[in-house]
Amino acid sequence: MGFGAAASLTCLFYTGTESSRLYALRRFVDVYPTITKPDGHVRFMSKLWTTTFVLILYFGMTNVMIWGLSGTALDIFSGFRAIMAGASGTIMHLGIGPIVTGSIIMQLFAGAKIIKLDLQDTDDKALYQGVQKLLVLIMIPVESIPQTYGFLDPNPDLIINLGSGWANMIIVAQLFIGSYLVFLLDELVSKWGIGSGISLFIAAGVAQSTFVGTLSPLPITKGVEYSVQNPPAGVLPMIFYMFRTASNSQLVSQNGFESMLLTHVNPIIALASSIIVFMVVAFAESSKLELPLTHGKVRGHKGKYPIRLVYASNIPVILMAALLANINMFTLLFWSHPTLSTVPILGREGWWSQAELFGAYEPGQSTASDGFAWYASMVNGVGDWLLPLLDQRGDVFGHSLGEMMLHVVVYVGVMTLGSMVFAKFWIETTNMGAKDVAKQIERTGMQIPGFRKNPAVLEKILQRYIPPVTLFSGAFVGLLASGADLLGTIGNASGTGLLLAVGIILRTYEQIQKEQAMEMHPMLRQFFGAE
Repeated sequence: MGFGAAASLTCLFYTGTESSRLYALRRFVDVYPTITKPDGHVRFMSKLWTTTFVLILYFGMTNVMIWGLSGTALDIFSGFRAIMAGASGTIMHLGIGPIVTGSIIMQLFAGAKIIKLDLQDTDDKALYQGVQKLLVLIMIPVESIPQTYGFLDPNPDLIINLGSGWANMIIVAQLFIGSYLVFLLDELVSKWGIGSGISLFIAAGVAQSTFVGTLSPLPITKGVEYSVQNPPAGVLPMIFYMFRTASNSQLVSQNGFESMLLTHVNPIIALASSIIVFMVVAFAESSKLELPLTHGKVRGHKGKYPIRLVYASNIPVILMAALLANINMFTLLFWSHPTLSTVPILGREGWWSQAELFGAYEPGQSTASDGFAWYASMVNGVGDWLLPLLDQRGDVFGHSLGEMMLHVVVYVGVMTLGSMVFAKFWIETTNMGAKDVAKQIERTGMQIPGFRKNPAVLEKILQRYIPPVTLFSGAFVGLLASGADLLGTIGNASGTGLLLAVGIILRTYEQIQKEQAMEMHPMLRQFFGAE
Protein backbone atom coordinates (compact mmCIF):
# COMPACT_ATOMS: atom_id res chain seq x y z
CA MET A 1 0.00 0.00 0.00
CA GLY A 2 2.85 2.35 0.85
CA PHE A 3 4.50 1.50 -2.44
CA GLY A 4 1.31 2.46 -4.26
CA ALA A 5 1.24 5.84 -2.54
CA ALA A 6 4.91 6.41 -3.33
CA ALA A 7 4.37 5.51 -6.98
CA SER A 8 1.41 7.88 -7.22
CA LEU A 9 3.38 10.77 -5.75
CA THR A 10 6.31 10.02 -8.04
CA CYS A 11 4.05 10.28 -11.09
CA LEU A 12 2.35 13.41 -9.76
CA PHE A 13 5.57 15.37 -9.32
CA TYR A 14 7.28 14.07 -12.45
CA THR A 15 8.57 16.87 -14.70
CA GLY A 16 10.28 14.93 -17.48
CA THR A 17 9.91 15.57 -21.19
CA GLU A 18 8.20 12.28 -22.04
CA SER A 19 4.56 12.20 -23.05
CA SER A 20 3.36 10.32 -19.97
CA ARG A 21 3.97 10.78 -16.26
CA LEU A 22 4.27 7.00 -16.02
CA TYR A 23 7.87 7.41 -17.15
CA ALA A 24 8.54 8.48 -13.57
CA LEU A 25 8.15 4.81 -12.68
CA ARG A 26 10.75 3.60 -15.17
CA ARG A 27 13.34 3.12 -12.43
CA PHE A 28 10.90 0.94 -10.48
CA VAL A 29 10.14 -1.03 -13.64
CA ASP A 30 13.84 -1.60 -14.33
CA VAL A 31 14.54 -3.07 -10.88
CA TYR A 32 11.30 -5.04 -10.60
CA PRO A 33 12.09 -8.76 -10.10
CA THR A 34 10.84 -10.73 -13.05
CA ILE A 35 11.48 -13.80 -15.19
CA THR A 36 14.07 -13.07 -17.85
CA LYS A 37 13.38 -13.85 -21.48
CA PRO A 38 15.37 -16.62 -23.17
CA ASP A 39 18.28 -15.38 -25.27
CA GLY A 40 17.50 -17.69 -28.15
CA HIS A 41 15.14 -20.37 -29.29
CA VAL A 42 13.73 -22.67 -26.60
CA ARG A 43 13.21 -26.21 -27.81
CA PHE A 44 9.70 -27.60 -27.88
CA MET A 45 10.33 -30.39 -25.37
CA SER A 46 11.85 -27.89 -22.96
CA LYS A 47 8.75 -25.71 -23.25
CA LEU A 48 6.51 -28.72 -22.75
CA TRP A 49 8.35 -29.83 -19.62
CA THR A 50 8.31 -26.28 -18.24
CA THR A 51 4.56 -26.03 -18.76
CA THR A 52 4.02 -29.44 -17.16
CA PHE A 53 6.19 -28.51 -14.18
CA VAL A 54 4.26 -25.27 -13.65
CA LEU A 55 0.94 -27.10 -13.83
CA ILE A 56 2.06 -29.67 -11.24
CA LEU A 57 3.39 -26.90 -9.01
CA TYR A 58 0.10 -25.03 -9.35
CA PHE A 59 -1.93 -28.03 -8.22
CA GLY A 60 0.50 -28.51 -5.36
CA MET A 61 0.07 -24.89 -4.24
CA THR A 62 -3.73 -25.24 -4.29
CA ASN A 63 -3.31 -27.85 -1.56
CA VAL A 64 -1.06 -25.77 0.70
CA MET A 65 -3.45 -24.46 3.33
CA ILE A 66 -2.93 -21.06 4.93
CA TRP A 67 -1.18 -21.64 8.24
CA GLY A 68 -3.00 -20.18 11.21
CA LEU A 69 -6.38 -19.78 9.49
CA SER A 70 -9.50 -20.53 11.50
CA GLY A 71 -12.25 -22.81 10.26
CA THR A 72 -14.76 -19.96 9.92
CA ALA A 73 -13.13 -18.24 6.94
CA LEU A 74 -15.45 -16.90 4.23
CA ASP A 75 -14.52 -17.20 0.55
CA ILE A 76 -15.48 -13.94 -1.16
CA PHE A 77 -14.72 -15.44 -4.58
CA SER A 78 -16.77 -18.61 -4.04
CA GLY A 79 -19.12 -17.74 -6.90
CA PHE A 80 -16.24 -16.93 -9.24
CA ARG A 81 -13.76 -19.60 -8.22
CA ALA A 82 -13.79 -21.28 -11.65
CA ILE A 83 -12.64 -18.04 -13.28
CA MET A 84 -10.39 -16.74 -10.51
CA ALA A 85 -8.58 -20.11 -10.26
CA GLY A 86 -6.79 -20.96 -7.02
CA ALA A 87 -8.46 -22.66 -4.07
CA SER A 88 -10.27 -21.34 -1.04
CA GLY A 89 -8.32 -21.32 2.22
CA THR A 90 -4.96 -21.98 0.56
CA ILE A 91 -2.06 -19.69 -0.31
CA MET A 92 -3.75 -19.57 -3.74
CA HIS A 93 -6.86 -18.03 -2.19
CA LEU A 94 -6.63 -14.88 -4.33
CA GLY A 95 -6.00 -16.91 -7.48
CA ILE A 96 -5.34 -14.79 -10.54
CA GLY A 97 -7.39 -11.93 -9.11
CA PRO A 98 -4.57 -9.39 -8.62
CA ILE A 99 -3.09 -10.10 -12.05
CA VAL A 100 -6.37 -9.74 -13.91
CA THR A 101 -7.45 -6.72 -11.86
CA GLY A 102 -4.20 -4.95 -12.70
CA SER A 103 -4.78 -5.71 -16.36
CA ILE A 104 -8.35 -4.38 -16.17
CA ILE A 105 -7.24 -1.09 -14.62
CA MET A 106 -4.48 -0.56 -17.17
CA GLN A 107 -6.75 -1.38 -20.11
CA LEU A 108 -9.50 0.92 -18.88
CA PHE A 109 -7.02 3.75 -18.35
CA ALA A 110 -5.42 3.19 -21.74
CA GLY A 111 -8.78 2.93 -23.49
CA ALA A 112 -10.03 6.13 -21.85
CA LYS A 113 -6.76 7.88 -22.83
CA ILE A 114 -6.00 8.64 -19.18
CA ILE A 115 -2.65 6.98 -19.76
CA LYS A 116 -0.96 8.86 -22.57
CA LEU A 117 1.12 6.10 -24.08
CA ASP A 118 1.49 5.12 -27.71
CA LEU A 119 1.32 1.35 -27.58
CA GLN A 120 2.70 1.19 -31.11
CA ASP A 121 5.96 2.61 -29.76
CA THR A 122 8.38 0.02 -28.38
CA ASP A 123 9.44 2.08 -25.35
CA ASP A 124 5.89 3.09 -24.47
CA LYS A 125 4.65 -0.48 -24.75
CA ALA A 126 7.50 -1.78 -22.59
CA LEU A 127 6.68 0.85 -19.97
CA TYR A 128 2.97 -0.06 -20.14
CA GLN A 129 3.74 -3.71 -19.48
CA GLY A 130 6.18 -2.83 -16.72
CA VAL A 131 3.72 -0.55 -14.93
CA GLN A 132 1.09 -3.27 -15.20
CA LYS A 133 3.45 -5.58 -13.30
CA LEU A 134 3.92 -2.92 -10.63
CA LEU A 135 0.16 -2.58 -10.39
CA VAL A 136 -0.13 -6.31 -9.75
CA LEU A 137 2.24 -5.86 -6.82
CA ILE A 138 -0.07 -3.15 -5.47
CA MET A 139 -3.27 -5.11 -6.06
CA ILE A 140 -2.09 -8.11 -4.01
CA PRO A 141 -2.25 -6.24 -0.67
CA VAL A 142 -5.30 -4.28 -1.85
CA GLU A 143 -7.19 -7.55 -2.20
CA SER A 144 -5.57 -9.54 0.61
CA ILE A 145 -5.62 -7.05 3.50
CA PRO A 146 -9.40 -6.32 3.49
CA GLN A 147 -10.18 -10.02 3.17
CA THR A 148 -7.84 -10.95 6.00
CA TYR A 149 -9.12 -8.31 8.39
CA GLY A 150 -12.75 -9.06 7.58
CA PHE A 151 -13.27 -12.65 6.47
CA LEU A 152 -10.10 -14.75 6.81
CA ASP A 153 -10.02 -14.93 10.58
CA PRO A 154 -6.84 -16.24 12.25
CA ASN A 155 -6.92 -19.20 14.58
CA PRO A 156 -7.74 -18.12 18.18
CA ASP A 157 -4.61 -19.88 19.47
CA LEU A 158 -2.47 -17.88 17.05
CA ILE A 159 -4.08 -14.65 18.24
CA ILE A 160 -3.41 -15.55 21.87
CA ASN A 161 0.25 -16.35 21.18
CA LEU A 162 1.12 -13.50 18.81
CA GLY A 163 -1.66 -10.96 19.09
CA SER A 164 -4.32 -10.03 16.56
CA GLY A 165 -2.09 -7.74 14.48
CA TRP A 166 0.73 -10.22 13.94
CA ALA A 167 -1.70 -13.09 13.37
CA ASN A 168 -3.39 -11.16 10.57
CA MET A 169 -0.06 -10.12 9.08
CA ILE A 170 1.05 -13.75 8.90
CA ILE A 171 -2.03 -14.58 6.83
CA VAL A 172 -1.50 -11.53 4.61
CA ALA A 173 2.12 -12.56 4.07
CA GLN A 174 1.09 -16.04 2.98
CA LEU A 175 -1.49 -14.62 0.57
CA PHE A 176 1.14 -12.24 -0.82
CA ILE A 177 3.64 -15.05 -1.35
CA GLY A 178 1.05 -17.24 -3.05
CA SER A 179 -0.19 -14.48 -5.35
CA TYR A 180 3.32 -13.39 -6.27
CA LEU A 181 4.25 -16.98 -7.07
CA VAL A 182 1.22 -17.15 -9.37
CA PHE A 183 2.47 -14.02 -11.12
CA LEU A 184 5.95 -15.49 -11.56
CA LEU A 185 4.57 -18.81 -12.78
CA ASP A 186 2.46 -16.95 -15.34
CA GLU A 187 5.56 -15.18 -16.62
CA LEU A 188 7.54 -18.42 -16.62
CA VAL A 189 4.97 -20.11 -18.85
CA SER A 190 4.66 -17.08 -21.13
CA LYS A 191 8.42 -16.85 -21.71
CA TRP A 192 9.68 -20.40 -21.30
CA GLY A 193 6.58 -22.53 -21.79
CA ILE A 194 3.57 -22.88 -24.06
CA GLY A 195 0.69 -20.42 -23.94
CA SER A 196 -0.22 -18.34 -20.91
CA GLY A 197 0.04 -19.27 -17.26
CA ILE A 198 -3.26 -17.58 -16.37
CA SER A 199 -5.06 -19.49 -19.09
CA LEU A 200 -3.39 -22.71 -17.98
CA PHE A 201 -4.54 -22.25 -14.38
CA ILE A 202 -8.13 -21.49 -15.42
CA ALA A 203 -8.31 -24.49 -17.74
CA ALA A 204 -6.79 -26.78 -15.11
CA GLY A 205 -9.31 -25.75 -12.46
CA VAL A 206 -12.30 -26.03 -14.78
CA ALA A 207 -11.13 -29.39 -16.12
CA GLN A 208 -10.80 -30.69 -12.57
CA SER A 209 -14.31 -29.50 -11.64
CA THR A 210 -15.81 -30.93 -14.83
CA PHE A 211 -14.09 -34.28 -14.36
CA VAL A 212 -15.33 -34.61 -10.79
CA GLY A 213 -18.84 -33.42 -11.70
CA THR A 214 -19.05 -35.95 -14.50
CA LEU A 215 -17.57 -39.08 -12.94
CA SER A 216 -17.64 -38.73 -9.14
CA PRO A 217 -19.16 -41.91 -7.61
CA LEU A 218 -19.43 -40.39 -4.13
CA PRO A 219 -22.93 -39.64 -2.79
CA ILE A 220 -24.12 -36.05 -2.64
CA THR A 221 -24.34 -36.18 1.15
CA LYS A 222 -21.30 -37.91 2.54
CA GLY A 223 -21.87 -40.47 5.27
CA VAL A 224 -25.43 -41.18 4.13
CA GLU A 225 -26.41 -44.28 2.17
CA TYR A 226 -27.22 -44.08 -1.53
CA SER A 227 -30.88 -43.46 -2.36
CA VAL A 228 -33.03 -41.68 -4.91
CA GLN A 229 -32.65 -38.53 -2.82
CA ASN A 230 -28.91 -39.12 -2.31
CA PRO A 231 -27.51 -40.55 -5.55
CA PRO A 232 -23.89 -40.27 -6.72
CA ALA A 233 -22.70 -36.70 -7.27
CA GLY A 234 -21.33 -37.34 -10.77
CA VAL A 235 -23.90 -37.06 -13.54
CA LEU A 236 -22.98 -40.32 -15.29
CA PRO A 237 -22.85 -42.46 -12.10
CA MET A 238 -26.11 -40.77 -11.04
CA ILE A 239 -27.89 -41.74 -14.27
CA PHE A 240 -26.56 -45.29 -14.06
CA TYR A 241 -27.56 -45.60 -10.40
CA MET A 242 -31.06 -44.21 -10.91
CA PHE A 243 -31.99 -46.49 -13.78
CA ARG A 244 -30.32 -49.52 -12.24
CA THR A 245 -31.68 -49.39 -8.70
CA ALA A 246 -34.89 -47.34 -8.78
CA SER A 247 -38.16 -48.50 -10.30
CA ASN A 248 -40.30 -46.30 -12.50
CA SER A 249 -42.80 -45.85 -9.68
CA GLN A 250 -40.04 -44.69 -7.33
CA LEU A 251 -38.69 -42.28 -9.92
CA VAL A 252 -42.17 -40.81 -10.36
CA SER A 253 -43.23 -40.73 -6.70
CA GLN A 254 -39.89 -39.43 -5.40
CA ASN A 255 -39.31 -36.90 -8.21
CA GLY A 256 -36.44 -38.96 -9.56
CA PHE A 257 -36.90 -37.82 -13.15
CA GLU A 258 -37.03 -34.17 -12.12
CA SER A 259 -33.91 -34.67 -10.02
CA MET A 260 -31.99 -36.26 -12.88
CA LEU A 261 -33.04 -33.63 -15.36
CA LEU A 262 -33.04 -30.40 -13.36
CA THR A 263 -32.45 -30.41 -9.61
CA HIS A 264 -29.50 -32.77 -9.08
CA VAL A 265 -26.20 -31.11 -8.18
CA ASN A 266 -25.02 -32.14 -11.67
CA PRO A 267 -28.23 -32.61 -13.67
CA ILE A 268 -28.61 -33.86 -17.21
CA ILE A 269 -29.44 -30.37 -18.46
CA ALA A 270 -26.05 -29.20 -17.17
CA LEU A 271 -24.38 -32.03 -19.08
CA ALA A 272 -26.25 -31.04 -22.24
CA SER A 273 -25.35 -27.38 -21.69
CA SER A 274 -21.68 -28.27 -21.27
CA ILE A 275 -21.66 -30.33 -24.47
CA ILE A 276 -23.38 -27.53 -26.40
CA VAL A 277 -20.86 -24.96 -25.15
CA PHE A 278 -17.99 -27.24 -26.14
CA MET A 279 -19.35 -27.76 -29.65
CA VAL A 280 -20.22 -24.10 -30.22
CA VAL A 281 -16.82 -22.90 -29.02
CA ALA A 282 -15.04 -25.52 -31.13
CA PHE A 283 -17.03 -24.38 -34.19
CA ALA A 284 -16.44 -20.70 -33.46
CA GLU A 285 -12.71 -21.19 -32.94
CA SER A 286 -12.43 -22.88 -36.33
CA SER A 287 -14.53 -20.26 -38.14
CA LYS A 288 -12.60 -17.46 -39.75
CA LEU A 289 -12.62 -14.91 -42.53
CA GLU A 290 -9.62 -15.29 -44.82
CA LEU A 291 -8.19 -12.35 -46.75
CA PRO A 292 -6.31 -13.39 -49.92
CA LEU A 293 -2.66 -12.35 -50.09
CA THR A 294 -0.01 -12.46 -52.79
CA HIS A 295 3.70 -11.80 -52.62
CA GLY A 296 4.76 -8.56 -54.24
CA LYS A 297 8.00 -9.96 -55.67
CA VAL A 298 7.49 -13.70 -55.99
CA ARG A 299 5.01 -14.41 -58.76
CA GLY A 300 2.52 -17.14 -57.94
CA HIS A 301 3.22 -17.11 -54.22
CA LYS A 302 -0.13 -16.78 -52.48
CA GLY A 303 -1.39 -16.90 -48.94
CA LYS A 304 -4.28 -15.98 -46.68
CA TYR A 305 -4.60 -13.90 -43.55
CA PRO A 306 -7.21 -15.42 -41.22
CA ILE A 307 -9.45 -13.22 -39.09
CA ARG A 308 -11.06 -15.48 -36.54
CA LEU A 309 -14.70 -15.27 -35.60
CA VAL A 310 -13.51 -15.17 -31.97
CA TYR A 311 -10.89 -12.58 -32.87
CA ALA A 312 -10.41 -11.23 -29.36
CA SER A 313 -10.12 -14.75 -27.95
CA ASN A 314 -11.64 -15.42 -24.53
CA ILE A 315 -9.73 -12.67 -22.74
CA PRO A 316 -12.71 -10.24 -22.65
CA VAL A 317 -14.76 -12.78 -20.70
CA ILE A 318 -11.92 -13.30 -18.22
CA LEU A 319 -11.66 -9.56 -17.66
CA MET A 320 -15.42 -9.09 -17.38
CA ALA A 321 -15.81 -11.97 -14.94
CA ALA A 322 -12.92 -10.64 -12.88
CA LEU A 323 -14.53 -7.20 -12.84
CA LEU A 324 -17.79 -8.67 -11.53
CA ALA A 325 -15.83 -10.64 -8.93
CA ASN A 326 -14.18 -7.44 -7.74
CA ILE A 327 -17.53 -5.65 -7.61
CA ASN A 328 -18.86 -8.49 -5.48
CA MET A 329 -15.79 -8.35 -3.24
CA PHE A 330 -15.87 -4.62 -2.58
CA THR A 331 -19.64 -4.41 -2.09
CA LEU A 332 -19.36 -7.26 0.42
CA LEU A 333 -16.53 -5.46 2.19
CA PHE A 334 -18.55 -2.24 2.41
CA TRP A 335 -21.54 -4.22 3.65
CA SER A 336 -20.01 -6.35 6.40
CA HIS A 337 -16.37 -5.38 6.99
CA PRO A 338 -15.98 -3.94 10.52
CA THR A 339 -14.14 -0.85 9.28
CA LEU A 340 -15.23 -0.36 5.68
CA SER A 341 -18.91 -0.66 6.61
CA THR A 342 -18.62 2.74 8.33
CA VAL A 343 -17.47 4.54 5.17
CA PRO A 344 -19.92 7.34 4.25
CA ILE A 345 -22.41 6.54 1.46
CA LEU A 346 -20.79 3.23 0.48
CA GLY A 347 -20.73 1.55 3.90
CA ARG A 348 -23.82 -0.05 5.40
CA GLU A 349 -23.40 1.82 8.68
CA GLY A 350 -21.86 4.96 7.23
CA TRP A 351 -23.33 8.42 6.91
CA TRP A 352 -26.12 8.62 4.31
CA SER A 353 -25.64 4.95 3.53
CA GLN A 354 -26.60 3.79 0.05
CA ALA A 355 -25.04 0.36 0.49
CA GLU A 356 -28.25 -1.50 -0.34
CA LEU A 357 -28.22 0.01 -3.82
CA PHE A 358 -24.71 -1.31 -4.45
CA GLY A 359 -25.15 -4.72 -2.84
CA ALA A 360 -26.80 -6.33 0.19
CA TYR A 361 -25.76 -9.65 1.74
CA GLU A 362 -27.25 -12.18 4.10
CA PRO A 363 -25.18 -13.02 7.21
CA GLY A 364 -22.42 -15.51 6.43
CA GLN A 365 -22.99 -15.32 2.67
CA SER A 366 -20.54 -14.12 0.02
CA THR A 367 -23.14 -13.82 -2.75
CA ALA A 368 -25.24 -10.67 -2.95
CA SER A 369 -28.94 -10.92 -2.17
CA ASP A 370 -29.97 -7.50 -3.47
CA GLY A 371 -28.69 -4.34 -5.10
CA PHE A 372 -26.62 -3.94 -8.24
CA ALA A 373 -24.19 -6.65 -7.12
CA TRP A 374 -27.09 -9.13 -7.13
CA TYR A 375 -28.52 -8.03 -10.46
CA ALA A 376 -25.07 -8.28 -12.07
CA SER A 377 -24.15 -11.54 -10.31
CA MET A 378 -23.92 -14.89 -12.04
CA VAL A 379 -27.19 -16.75 -12.63
CA ASN A 380 -26.14 -20.21 -11.54
CA GLY A 381 -28.28 -22.70 -13.43
CA VAL A 382 -31.99 -23.24 -13.90
CA GLY A 383 -32.56 -23.38 -10.14
CA ASP A 384 -31.95 -19.64 -9.94
CA TRP A 385 -34.60 -18.63 -12.47
CA LEU A 386 -36.38 -21.32 -14.52
CA LEU A 387 -37.66 -23.55 -11.72
CA PRO A 388 -39.03 -20.62 -9.67
CA LEU A 389 -40.63 -19.30 -12.85
CA LEU A 390 -42.31 -22.64 -13.57
CA ASP A 391 -43.46 -22.98 -9.96
CA GLN A 392 -44.60 -19.34 -9.88
CA ARG A 393 -42.68 -18.62 -6.70
CA GLY A 394 -39.88 -16.31 -5.66
CA ASP A 395 -36.33 -17.29 -4.86
CA VAL A 396 -34.73 -17.88 -1.45
CA PHE A 397 -34.12 -14.14 -1.05
CA GLY A 398 -37.78 -13.29 -1.55
CA HIS A 399 -37.46 -11.65 -4.96
CA SER A 400 -40.50 -11.48 -7.18
CA LEU A 401 -40.62 -13.19 -10.57
CA GLY A 402 -40.20 -9.81 -12.27
CA GLU A 403 -37.05 -9.06 -10.27
CA MET A 404 -35.66 -12.50 -11.10
CA MET A 405 -36.24 -11.99 -14.81
CA LEU A 406 -34.63 -8.56 -14.56
CA HIS A 407 -31.66 -10.26 -12.89
CA VAL A 408 -31.32 -12.56 -15.89
CA VAL A 409 -31.57 -9.68 -18.37
CA VAL A 410 -29.10 -7.48 -16.48
CA TYR A 411 -26.54 -10.26 -16.07
CA VAL A 412 -26.66 -11.27 -19.74
CA GLY A 413 -26.55 -7.63 -20.81
CA VAL A 414 -23.65 -6.74 -18.54
CA MET A 415 -21.63 -9.76 -19.65
CA THR A 416 -22.31 -9.10 -23.33
CA LEU A 417 -21.70 -5.35 -23.38
CA GLY A 418 -18.76 -5.59 -20.99
CA SER A 419 -17.10 -8.25 -23.12
CA MET A 420 -17.52 -6.04 -26.19
CA VAL A 421 -15.80 -3.14 -24.43
CA PHE A 422 -12.93 -5.28 -23.18
CA ALA A 423 -12.56 -6.89 -26.61
CA LYS A 424 -12.00 -3.45 -28.12
CA PHE A 425 -9.51 -2.47 -25.41
CA TRP A 426 -7.70 -5.80 -25.68
CA ILE A 427 -7.22 -5.51 -29.44
CA GLU A 428 -5.86 -1.99 -29.08
CA THR A 429 -3.30 -3.00 -26.45
CA THR A 430 -2.03 -6.25 -28.00
CA ASN A 431 -1.01 -5.21 -31.53
CA MET A 432 -4.05 -6.86 -33.09
CA GLY A 433 -5.63 -3.71 -34.48
CA ALA A 434 -5.89 -2.92 -38.18
CA LYS A 435 -2.79 -0.69 -38.17
CA ASP A 436 -0.59 -3.28 -36.48
CA VAL A 437 -1.82 -6.15 -38.64
CA ALA A 438 -1.19 -4.07 -41.77
CA LYS A 439 2.41 -3.53 -40.68
CA GLN A 440 2.84 -7.24 -39.97
CA ILE A 441 1.56 -8.20 -43.42
CA GLU A 442 3.70 -5.53 -45.07
CA ARG A 443 6.84 -6.83 -43.34
CA THR A 444 6.29 -10.28 -44.85
CA GLY A 445 6.25 -8.78 -48.35
CA MET A 446 2.62 -9.78 -48.92
CA GLN A 447 -0.20 -7.62 -50.24
CA ILE A 448 -3.89 -7.93 -51.06
CA PRO A 449 -4.39 -8.61 -54.79
CA GLY A 450 -5.64 -5.61 -56.72
CA PHE A 451 -4.37 -3.04 -54.21
CA ARG A 452 -1.12 -1.12 -53.91
CA LYS A 453 1.52 -2.43 -51.53
CA ASN A 454 1.07 0.25 -48.93
CA PRO A 455 0.44 -0.16 -45.18
CA ALA A 456 -2.11 2.66 -45.29
CA VAL A 457 -4.09 0.86 -47.99
CA LEU A 458 -3.90 -2.40 -46.07
CA GLU A 459 -5.03 -0.67 -42.90
CA LYS A 460 -8.02 0.87 -44.67
CA ILE A 461 -9.10 -2.54 -45.95
CA LEU A 462 -8.58 -4.23 -42.59
CA GLN A 463 -10.64 -1.51 -40.91
CA ARG A 464 -13.65 -2.93 -42.71
CA TYR A 465 -13.23 -6.27 -40.98
CA ILE A 466 -11.26 -6.16 -37.73
CA PRO A 467 -13.31 -3.61 -35.68
CA PRO A 468 -16.70 -5.22 -36.48
CA VAL A 469 -15.35 -8.73 -35.92
CA THR A 470 -13.79 -7.60 -32.64
CA LEU A 471 -17.08 -6.28 -31.30
CA PHE A 472 -18.94 -9.33 -32.57
CA SER A 473 -16.46 -11.71 -30.96
CA GLY A 474 -16.79 -9.89 -27.64
CA ALA A 475 -20.57 -10.03 -27.80
CA PHE A 476 -20.49 -13.66 -28.89
CA VAL A 477 -18.31 -14.96 -26.06
CA GLY A 478 -20.14 -12.83 -23.49
CA LEU A 479 -23.54 -14.07 -24.65
CA LEU A 480 -22.37 -17.68 -24.86
CA ALA A 481 -20.85 -17.60 -21.37
CA SER A 482 -23.89 -16.01 -19.76
CA GLY A 483 -26.23 -18.33 -21.66
CA ALA A 484 -24.35 -21.36 -20.37
CA ASP A 485 -24.58 -19.95 -16.85
CA LEU A 486 -28.37 -19.81 -17.21
CA LEU A 487 -28.53 -23.53 -17.95
CA GLY A 488 -25.77 -24.57 -15.56
CA THR A 489 -22.65 -26.62 -16.19
CA ILE A 490 -21.14 -29.83 -14.93
CA GLY A 491 -19.14 -29.54 -11.73
CA ASN A 492 -20.45 -26.02 -11.13
CA ALA A 493 -17.64 -24.79 -13.36
CA SER A 494 -19.91 -21.97 -14.61
CA GLY A 495 -20.59 -21.21 -18.25
CA THR A 496 -17.85 -18.61 -18.25
CA GLY A 497 -15.33 -21.07 -16.86
CA LEU A 498 -16.28 -23.79 -19.33
CA LEU A 499 -16.16 -21.37 -22.24
CA LEU A 500 -12.71 -20.25 -21.18
CA ALA A 501 -11.45 -23.77 -20.63
CA VAL A 502 -12.58 -25.04 -24.04
CA GLY A 503 -11.14 -22.02 -25.83
CA ILE A 504 -7.89 -22.27 -23.88
CA ILE A 505 -7.50 -25.98 -24.64
CA LEU A 506 -8.10 -25.43 -28.36
CA ARG A 507 -5.69 -22.47 -28.49
CA THR A 508 -3.08 -24.44 -26.56
CA TYR A 509 -3.39 -27.30 -29.04
CA GLU A 510 -2.84 -24.86 -31.90
CA GLN A 511 0.12 -23.35 -30.06
CA ILE A 512 1.64 -26.81 -29.65
CA GLN A 513 1.22 -27.43 -33.38
CA LYS A 514 2.91 -24.12 -34.16
CA GLU A 515 5.78 -24.88 -31.80
CA GLN A 516 6.30 -28.27 -33.42
CA ALA A 517 6.24 -26.67 -36.88
CA MET A 518 8.87 -24.12 -35.83
CA GLU A 519 10.95 -26.92 -34.37
CA MET A 520 10.96 -28.77 -37.70
CA HIS A 521 11.22 -25.67 -39.91
CA PRO A 522 13.50 -23.05 -38.28
CA MET A 523 12.67 -20.46 -40.95
CA LEU A 524 9.16 -20.23 -39.49
CA ARG A 525 10.53 -18.82 -36.23
CA GLN A 526 11.35 -15.50 -37.85
CA PHE A 527 7.93 -15.37 -39.51
CA PHE A 528 6.13 -15.94 -36.20
CA GLY A 529 8.43 -13.55 -34.36
CA ALA A 530 9.92 -16.26 -32.15
CA GLU A 531 13.45 -15.03 -32.79
